Amino acid sequence: MRIVFKTDYMQDIRPWKDGYQLSLYLILLAIVTAAPWWLDDFYLGELTNVLIWAIAGLGLMILTGHTGQASLGHAAFLAVGCYANVVLIEAGVPFLLAFPVAGLLTGIVGATVAIPALRLHGIYLAIFTLALSVLMDDIIVLAEPITGGVAGKYLGGVEIFGHLVDRWATPAPFFWLVLAVAVVVTLGYINLLRAPLGRSFIAVRDSEVSAQAMGVDIARTKTISFALSCAVTGLAGALMGMFAGAFNNETFSVVISIQLLMMIVIGGLGSIHGAFLGAIVIGFLPQFLSISKEYAAAIFGGNTVAIPGLEFGIFGMILIAFILFEPMGLYGRWLKIRTWFELFPFYRKDMFKRQKSYLKTERLR
Repeated sequence: MRIVFKTDYMQDIRPWKDGYQLSLYLILLAIVTAAPWWLDDFYLGELTNVLIWAIAGLGLMILTGHTGQASLGHAAFLAVGCYANVVLIEAGVPFLLAFPVAGLLTGIVGATVAIPALRLHGIYLAIFTLALSVLMDDIIVLAEPITGGVAGKYLGGVEIFGHLVDRWATPAPFFWLVLAVAVVVTLGYINLLRAPLGRSFIAVRDSEVSAQAMGVDIARTKTISFALSCAVTGLAGALMGMFAGAFNNETFSVVISIQLLMMIVIGGLGSIHGAFLGAIVIGFLPQFLSISKEYAAAIFGGNTVAIPGLEFGIFGMILIAFILFEPMGLYGRWLKIRTWFELFPFYRKDMFKRQKSYLKTERLR
C-alpha cells in the first residue's frame, strides 16, 4: 500500500498525486502515441473513433457530470461544430484556424441556449435539450444552401503545415491530430476543476441553494458550463465529421445524444477517467458484437445476418445493470477495487454507500 503525505496546498491541488502516478500516465500516453506502429489501419481507425467519442464525452461531462445539468441534446452541438468547421474550410479558412473557431461558435450557441434553460432542472432540462436535438435535424434540412440539406456535405483531407491529414489516405497523422486534441482538452479539463470556476460547477451540482448561499452566481455558472461543454462538443463534432468524411442531417441524430449520456453514465459520472472508459465501451462494443457473431456462426453454424436493434438492446441492458448494481460506473468500480487492495483487511462496504436522501435545502426548490 502506498501512502502519499501531502505537505503543502500546491501538492494537494496538482493534477497528479505523485511522480509515480504521473509516470503511469506518461507511459500510457507513449503507448497510445505509438499505436500506428503496432496496430493495423482498421484498429487504428477504431481507436481514433474512441478518442473522438472521449472528447465528446468530456464535453458532456462538464455539463452533466460536474454541473449536474442533464442533457439529451448534445448531438445538436456536435452537428453545429461539424458544419461550422466544414463551412469555414470551404470558405478558404485554414484548418488550424477553422477548427478552434468552430468550437468557439458552438460555445456561443450553447451559451445562447443556456439562457432560456437556466430555470429548468432534471427531466425538464433533459426534455428541452432533447427537443433541440430533434429540431436540429429540421434546421439542417432548411438551411440547405449552407449545410447541403439532405444531400449533406463531404470533407476530405485537410492540410496542416503542408502535410495531408486524412482519415483514409493518412490514418496515422489523423490519429495523432485527434490524440493531440484529446490531450489538450483533458489537460484543460483537469485545470478547470482545480480553478474556482470548476469548484463552482461542483457546488451547483451538489446543491444550488447551498452554492448560492456561498456566493456562487448560479445563472452565470450554468451559462459558462453550457458554453464550455458545447465548445468541447463542437470540437468533437468537427473531428467526427472529418472521421465520417460524408455526413448529412441523419448523421447527428437523437440516438447519438442518448449514446453520449449512456457513455458517461457507464464510464462514471463526475470523473475524467469515466469519459474515456465509457468511450471504450461505446466505440468497441459494436465491433465486439460483430466479431462475436462471426465466431458463433463458425462454431454453432448458421449465418451472420444482422439482428435489428441488437446493439441498442445490449447498450440498454448494460446501462440498466450499471444503474442498479454500480451507479458509480466503471471508474467507480475500479476505485472500489483499488481501495480494497489498499485497505485490506480493513475495507468496509459502507465506505461507498449511496446517499439515499436529498439535502433539505434542495427541497426548497
